[in-house]
Amino acid sequence: MELMVLLNALVTRLLFVLHSLIGVWRVTAVKKEPKYWLLALLNLLLCLETGLTLKFKQGRGYKWFSPAIFLYLICTVPSLWLLEIHHGTQYCGNEPGAVQVNVSNQDFNQSRDSSHGSEGTDHHIIQTAKVFVNQLSTICETVWTLALHQTFLLLLVVGRWLLPIGVEITRDQLSQLLLMFVGTAADILEFASETLDIEDVRKNYALINAILAVWTWSMLQFPLDLAVQHVGCKPSASARRIPSLLLCRYSAELWNIGVSLFIQDGPFFIVRSILMGHFRIFNQMLVFFTAKNILVVTLQLYRLAVITLDFRATVLQKSRKGEVCCCPCEPYEARTHATGHQENELKEFVAFPPKEESQAPSEDH
Repeated sequence: MELMVLLNALVTRLLFVLHSLIGVWRVTAVKKEPKYWLLALLNLLLCLETGLTLKFKQGRGYKWFSPAIFLYLICTVPSLWLLEIHHGTQYCGNEPGAVQVNVSNQDFNQSRDSSHGSEGTDHHIIQTAKVFVNQLSTICETVWTLALHQTFLLLLVVGRWLLPIGVEITRDQLSQLLLMFVGTAADILEFASETLDIEDVRKNYALINAILAVWTWSMLQFPLDLAVQHVGCKPSASARRIPSLLLCRYSAELWNIGVSLFIQDGPFFIVRSILMGHFRIFNQMLVFFTAKNILVVTLQLYRLAVITLDFRATVLQKSRKGEVCCCPCEPYEARTHATGHQENELKEFVAFPPKEESQAPSEDH
């Protein structure tokens, strides 16, 4: 096993576990109940996945699916749910910034004086760590929750980048996937923060659960790599049906359209439309992002229509020429070159027919 592959696999999963434990710590601090530390047991699934991946895959990833990312979602999403549901009970001072600066300066001065007086460097490090922990506890709880959301999405992108890739995905495909994830993460963060910060939404427990459910549903696209990979197919009789051929040739494009319509922009548009239409909640950002979702959904439907018409025209053209459709997952240029090569061989065969061994007619003829 390569050293860098092992190091990347272990370090990435360690970051996932660390961030998940920080989320559990914030839940226990907000709820004031130690029983919520049981949420940390979910990280055992990630530890089990790490051992299995190192044993059977030598630390490398799987095709089309990332179990580490999926288990990271399972470990972190429950903590964020609890923090958002109990958002109203979280403490936040009137001027948290000023309080933090004053406390920080005073505590650091005390720690510096005490370290000069007695035990030197070691004592100074311990005192600095204590001051740092106390300083973290004075931060506004709502700021903590937003910071966990932000670091969660950033770790999903960075972690997918650091995780070793399998042989089925190339570096070029990974770079395309990461760029898609960056834009997706920004939209998801904007949806969660913009809708949950509305005061009327915070007063409605059912609305909070609905928004968090849509947010969780949108996170399920991160473990999948179908956005940059084509589904393999073989030219068989069962695969020559029109839907199968369309899926085989445009699998990545159809996946992106499906994600936008059914996992991200479509559900986001429905939630925002309900907020404005049924609950009469209006603000400038809500109207803007609703219009943005409408535009994206319309463009995706237009893209789907273009793909369908292009595929239909290709099938009709081949059927008129009497050609047998080969596997559509291959590039069109490659298929055209292969067809031209077969035609050249056929012409050579016709121009130079094989010599007959006997002129006498046989029973086979």
